[in-house]
Amino acid sequence: MLERFVRLCETASPTGSERAVADDVLGELRGLGVEVAEDDSAGPARAGAGNLVARVPGAGGGWVMFAAHLDTVPHDAPIEVAFADGVYRSAGETILGADNKAAVTVLVELAARAAAGPPAPVGLELVFTVAEEDGLRGAKELDLGALRSSFGYVLDHASPIGEVIVAAPTYNRIEAEFHGAEAHAGIRPEAGHNAIAAASAAVAAMELGRLDTETTANVGVIAGGTASNVVPGQCRIDAEARGLDETRAAAVTQAIVDACAWGAGEHGCDLEVDVREMFRGYRLRPSAPAVEIAREALRRCGHSPVETATGGGSDANAFCARGFDAVLLANGTDANHTPDESVAAARIGEMLAVCEAIAAAAARRPG
Repeated sequence: MLERFVRLCETASPTGSERAVADDVLGELRGLGVEVAEDDSAGPARAGAGNLVARVPGAGGGWVMFAAHLDTVPHDAPIEVAFADGVYRSAGETILGADNKAAVTVLVELAARAAAGPPAPVGLELVFTVAEEDGLRGAKELDLGALRSSFGYVLDHASPIGEVIVAAPTYNRIEAEFHGAEAHAGIRPEAGHNAIAAASAAVAAMELGRLDTETTANVGVIAGGTASNVVPGQCRIDAEARGLDETRAAAVTQAIVDACAWGAGEHGCDLEVDVREMFRGYRLRPSAPAVEIAREALRRCGHSPVETATGGGSDANAFCARGFDAVLLANGTDANHTPDESVAAARIGEMLAVCEAIAAAAARRPG
């Protein structure tokens, strides 16, 4: 299992280039005799492959779904995995890729053990999505109606095993283009309309950071101009608003748009704004079957379940938005998306045990 983890991490799969790692997973599962198919989501999801869905029948009736994503954030060099003191890290300045290949490793091992026998107590439905890191595009294209499971689990939260994510935010992305007028900065500056000044005024008027316990806002990019001696005629800002309360997220988004309009007006610039909902937030009931089963399974594996909210998004957002209860579980990785990313070998084994315990708990549940 751990050799598989290293192989998968060292197989490049940034969003849009998932083909090689998808073929690796397909080949291994088919070699185990596991039923697996690739859907036709590659085109609409703008991915290098489609989502994969594997099924291993269980000893009893019922199915439970587990999901992980195949893609990673971009990296500038090949990934080389280093192992020391029981922990996997990147040997260079790249990411490690444990996000989310630690989970992919666990799901393939889950299939391998169930296929070799004895079978799991319930059927295992294993979903490997693409293009998760840029808007959950693969999960949004997955045919949930074709799943045999009525709920599932997404192994994709970089925190200690035991955390059960029961709420996640709505995420709105705002792209604003300020159009001013260029002029020579030394000879006729009064003939120009400074787009950078307009954007800067807009940003200064925004309330950013953690706005309350459930809401955040950020400007991550500001870019414009051509040279120091030219009044800039163009400037762009990329911003976002996130909130566990959808109405509050919409209000913060509108405040950012209003600030952009004000800044453009103050500096004689035109404005184009594009607002996109990248994913919808959700809250799961503590009594939801998927939450109760996760709680029981974690306790049986020696972990203290902690139900919490996250400020990030995952495939669980895409599933829950369409009425399919999916619980996001912490899988013990750390510092995802950075060169400091790591995961202990023990955590990979522990998550495998948690998944097996979830299957057992699901089988014990009436109905």
